[in-house]
Amino acid sequence: MQTVSEIMTRGVRTMAPSDSLTLAAQAMRELNVGSLPVCEDERLLGVVTDRDIAVRAVAEELTGAHIGDIMTKEPLYCFEDDPLDQALLTMKSEQVRRLPVLNRDKQLVGIVALADVATVCDSQRSADVIRNISEPAAPERYSQSAASGSAGGGQTH
Repeated sequence: MQTVSEIMTRGVRTMAPSDSLTLAAQAMRELNVGSLPVCEDERLLGVVTDRDIAVRAVAEELTGAHIGDIMTKEPLYCFEDDPLDQALLTMKSEQVRRLPVLNRDKQLVGIVALADVATVCDSQRSADVIRNISEPAAPERYSQSAASGSAGGGQTH
């Protein structure tokens, strides 16, 4: 039985809740990633994503916000000694591309990501996980949003 620790990425860059959104965005750009774990003393507090920055901060004009103000709190995670199949089931059912990995003392020790799955698992298993995680969700269409407008952008007249 393969465990999460056998395929996870170690040495993960983390952010503190008091860090600026700019610092998080710069780290994401530098590392070419879309999310970073938010920790305090190796304890996972949340996850900040590029979507959190765009949707929760920029769209709400929270210019002075810190990571702790917009991060996803109580994120999903798995343990390093969990069976890989269990982590993959969580990723598929919750449609997440990355799971922080904790040790049994609940300290962050790594991340298991789709890229890890794709490089280690057989092609059929990888395809199944990727297909289920990537299944598109329908956008909310209950009303016209404030962001709607002409296809060319800007205000409608």
